[in-house]
Amino acid sequence: MSLNNWQWSFVFPPKYTIVWNQWKSVVDFGVKLFILRVGFYIDGLGNDYECYVGNLNFIVQQRHRYKMFKLDTPRLLLRDMQFDDEASFVAISQNDKYQRFYNEDDCDPDKYRQLTKLFINQSHEVPRKAFQLAIEHKSSGKFIGTVCLRLESDHQASIGCGVSRLYQGKGLTREAAKALVSFGFAELGIHRLYAETIRENVAAVRLCQSLGMRQEAIFREHRFFKGQWWDTVVLAILRSEWSQFH
Repeated sequence: MSLNNWQWSFVFPPKYTIVWNQWKSVVDFGVKLFILRVGFYIDGLGNDYECYVGNLNFIVQQRHRYKMFKLDTPRLLLRDMQFDDEASFVAISQNDKYQRFYNEDDCDPDKYRQLTKLFINQSHEVPRKAFQLAIEHKSSGKFIGTVCLRLESDHQASIGCGVSRLYQGKGLTREAAKALVSFGFAELGIHRLYAETIRENVAAVRLCQSLGMRQEAIFREHRFFKGQWWDTVVLAILRSEWSQFH
């Protein structure tokens, strides 16, 4: 993440402003802020407030600690990924049935550790281009999978999801996907939403169809892994169709 991509302005009580590249937004933590790797020191803030500024990543984490993205459904909480999710995310990915339609390299545990960090970093982007969310089961508080919405040009977006085998067959995946799709159309101005999956992944195809998505294309022998060629299918839905379907 380049510092040049960010413009910062922090306001601290009572009336002092620390400006970093003239960022227009204002963040008021209302508490003392201590940041490692001190860059410079601002004093004169009175006896109650002192500030050390230096570590960009820590600033980002503090900013989003108070503004975590969340969506509630009757049984689920969809929220930004956290470092505490890593172990559960890796464990879900190692189930044999979960891996059926993935490339062998994509099933490496280290890949999912890297993805955890990537998804957390994506939640800090401004403007945000990806909503890769943890699915948390409300009754148990457990991380049970992920659902994602990736924004593209021309108001297009793609969706994907993966849920622990222990929680499949209960309608939870659809509940999570429906909530995120609804948010995308209502709040993000998405015009067309699509998903691409392996043709033999019947559960994924049925999920998309249950959301009102229609098959638009079949790419024959489009992927090669596990020693064979696989067809992929693309399903999509327009915002106008979503309004009618739901």
